[in-house]
Amino acid sequence: MAKLQITLVRSLIGRPENQRTTVKTLGLRKINQTVVHNDNPAIRGMVNQVSHLVKVQEIAE
Repeated sequence: MAKLQITLVRSLIGRPENQRTTVKTLGLRKINQTVVHNDNPAIRGMVNQVSHLVKVQEIAE
């Protein structure tokens, strides 16, 4: 199963509350922080909602 490496690259200052909540739900708090999640439709949907704030790389296992 593939995994996604998600990195926060833009600030949350001035962003709508739903985008802040999505980033927090992904487990990101600081700029340049990276988390790894399993690739599933729920995570893909969250990443799609904040795609302008994060960088995503696919990790093959």
